[in-house]
Amino acid sequence: MGIHSTPTPQHWNYFLALEDDVARISRYLEFADANYDCYSLELARILFAAASEADVVCKQICLVLNSESNAKSFKNYRQEIGKVYPQMVSTVVDMPRFGLAFSPWSGWTGKKVPLWWQAYNNVKHMRHTHFSDASLRHTLNAVAGLFVALLFFYRDEGQEGQLSPNPRLFHAGTPFSIGRSAFGSDTNLYTLLPSSKG
Repeated sequence: MGIHSTPTPQHWNYFLALEDDVARISRYLEFADANYDCYSLELARILFAAASEADVVCKQICLVLNSESNAKSFKNYRQEIGKVYPQMVSTVVDMPRFGLAFSPWSGWTGKKVPLWWQAYNNVKHMRHTHFSDASLRHTLNAVAGLFVALLFFYRDEGQEGQLSPNPRLFHAGTPFSIGRSAFGSDTNLYTLLPSSKG
């Protein structure tokens, strides 16, 4: 008996694993205003995993857009990605189960980076003084930011219903339109709406 395999969206599967970690944390830490500044080793682990994966995915987006791209930092990524996908910075992610909405890339302008990315770097390089940056607020935004990056990286697959299964907690908001695939209710169709900036 053989095993037959087909390529799978590895980055999507990694995100789903992180989303499971977020769901598990919600059993012990309420996602509410009073807890957004809470920090822990487990939140730091998820923040590290999500932020470093977002770094990898953004680099891959740049290579898809320009096979000769040599972008190696978030500032470089923004310059290249922003030219083609200006709506990335305004993309909204909803978490209906907890009544939350995120705009994780909203601070990605000019020379600025998203707050969760700065928090990741602070904890990574100055943990002795910035461990509190491994907070629930930054961790949730980092995972939401990874989700957004994946929707742009897997744009074609998302439109064709090839990103399965659907996330359980995180839902794409504007500028994405969500439809249902004919392949089953467990597969969304993610359609990127045209940018109003032309």
